[in-house]
Amino acid sequence: MSEMIAFQGANLPAVQTLSTALRAMQIDVGPSAMVLLKMDKTGHWTFGGDHTEVEDGAQWAVNPFSFTHGWIAWGKGEMLGEKMVPMTQPLPEQGEPPAAAKKGWELQVGFCLKCLTGEDEGMEARFMTNSIGGKKAVQALAVKIAEAITKDQSKPVAVVELGTDSYTHKEYGLVYVPVFEVVSWRSMTGETEAEPEPEGEAPAAEAPARRRRVG
Repeated sequence: MSEMIAFQGANLPAVQTLSTALRAMQIDVGPSAMVLLKMDKTGHWTFGGDHTEVEDGAQWAVNPFSFTHGWIAWGKGEMLGEKMVPMTQPLPEQGEPPAAAKKGWELQVGFCLKCLTGEDEGMEARFMTNSIGGKKAVQALAVKIAEAITKDQSKPVAVVELGTDSYTHKEYGLVYVPVFEVVSWRSMTGETEAEPEPEGEAPAAEAPARRRRVG
């Protein structure tokens, strides 16, 4: 995770500037109201307690100031402890892990994002991961944001589509990993490059039925 240092050391605006910009996003709900976004073992992106599938092609804005890192401890299917801090701070002290933690403290990273298009427009979510593939995906996205901020501080918000990749593990077989495909960049107030107007009007396509997964 050493490349995360590039994100921490990026030429970010002053704290007061960040505060003003973040308020301009007009976010109405706090972190406690965010849904948990995750990718299941079959490669499907889902959110919430009912495991609603993310709409294909939906675009999500990544809050560049929401990246966190820290430690998580898991028991038998339940989280026993979590210590997370902003990415700009050093990793928190581990201390003794909970007695029932199968693997002790494990490194975890994550960030917050907001849906911009489709059925879930306006919904805010939190993505956290301690898997190898997940951490690599978050690392790659963080480095892209750091590089973009270094080039142009006016558009630090990555707009991404949620994708998947996979590889074959010699012990576990086919393993799916998350992919965050950056499709555009925006300012903290939502400004982006103007898009050309479409020529004529295409007939509206019937929206596919939304799939829901039962966990």
